Amino acid sequence: MRSERPPLQSSDGGVEMRVRIGLAVAPALLVGACDLAPAYHPPAVEVPAHFKEAGNWQLAQPSDGAPHGDWWRTFHDRTLDELEPQVAAANPDLAAALANYTQAQDYILEAQSAFYPEVDNEDTFSGNKQSAHRPLRSPNQPTYYGANTIQATASYEVDLWGRIRDRVKAAEAQAQASAADLESVRISLQGELARDYVSLRGLDLEAKLLRDTVAAYQTALQLTEERLTGKIAPPIDVARAEVQLKNTQGLLAALSGPRAAYEHAIATLIGKPASNFSIAPSTKLIQVPNFPAGVPSSLLERRPDVAAAERATAAANESIGIARAAFFPTLTLNLLAGEQDTGLNLISLPNSMWSVGPSVYLPLFDAGLRRAQLAVKEAAYLQTVAQYRSTVLHAIQEVEDDLASLHSLQTEGVDLAGAAVAAEQAANLALTSYREGAVNYLDVVTAQTAAFDAERSSLLVQTQRLQTSVGLILALGGGWSSTELAGVNAVDP
Repeated sequence: MRSERPPLQSSDGGVEMRVRIGLAVAPALLVGACDLAPAYHPPAVEVPAHFKEAGNWQLAQPSDGAPHGDWWRTFHDRTLDELEPQVAAANPDLAAALANYTQAQDYILEAQSAFYPEVDNEDTFSGNKQSAHRPLRSPNQPTYYGANTIQATASYEVDLWGRIRDRVKAAEAQAQASAADLESVRISLQGELARDYVSLRGLDLEAKLLRDTVAAYQTALQLTEERLTGKIAPPIDVARAEVQLKNTQGLLAALSGPRAAYEHAIATLIGKPASNFSIAPSTKLIQVPNFPAGVPSSLLERRPDVAAAERATAAANESIGIARAAFFPTLTLNLLAGEQDTGLNLISLPNSMWSVGPSVYLPLFDAGLRRAQLAVKEAAYLQTVAQYRSTVLHAIQEVEDDLASLHSLQTEGVDLAGAAVAAEQAANLALTSYREGAVNYLDVVTAQTAAFDAERSSLLVQTQRLQTSVGLILALGGGWSSTELAGVNAVDP
């Protein structure tokens, strides 16, 4: 007959309890390093060696010359320098994005809590009465009794298959994506403010041009009236001069509405009521900044939306590991200890109770539920990969578009500036010739209209160049770098 192993003996059961815990933990220590998530690498995407539309622009190596931090200072405008920091300080949309990032950080802590045992306390105190006609009533059973318990429970899930670790990694990646999204919102709002401000200053310059033109047309109208009084000009000359003047005055009056709208938009961007905000007019010309475009590969480091898309892909990859772990058993270590008594004698060794041991959850049949959930996560990963590649391609397109526009607007601006100078000279010559009686006033009107149109077109192109410069800075990342994501992760235990 085979001898049986004698049971472990202990006066307090401590040795037996430690052995049971050791037997339960030993397998976990052997397989705890398992991780079912696929090995992650950032998705491959084709990036050109250089920007096609960069032309002979100087290229940064890799992007040291690109704007950093307060990128708007490259425009050298004091008012813009004062307005831009207020976006980060008071814009409600940015505050909402910051709150979303804070939630993402808290989700990391929530996921990391599973690395540690959960300990809870439950105390119950009750007086009870049993029915006098209860089934199987025993004479030794009291009708009235107390049931008082104080107990603590502890449970710890052993991370056999890396499910908890994958959850933490996914939460960390999501937090990094949220941090990059926060920067995208910040840069977008700053860019919107810069565009609105540039447009507002463009209207200020256009208003100055219109005021100067109104003054010139008033002088011309006075000249035609004097010549009509002297009977050396027909009445139609006065009518033509007056039409010119009134049209220009109407254009000047029409600028107040758009300017007010830009002013109101800027107020909202910096978190102030539009009713209490104003920007004094200024005719100081904002210079178009010169800066290198950088190489295309640097976009993967300098665009927050690209970084966010890549981090979302990493999080989706970890979700596959979580779904795979659901196919395998779950081991949880449980401990219950406390005191129980019908009265209040709860601090007594005979009234103590405890229970310790592992519990194993083993999935057997779910009609394909877990397999479908895994397929969902795998498809979601492929979706994030496609979205990442799309984000990179659109980033390159935005830079190419802005570079092409800047080159085109630069050439157009030079041509229009030359045309404005020539048209101004022609208008002056026409007015002089009219004063001397060499031409009729229709020639003056034609020349003055051409001069005004050329000058106005030149100003509009200057504003478009500034707006496109803002767009190019934002397309290059707006002074942000993916190195700013360092330190976003919570500290691993």
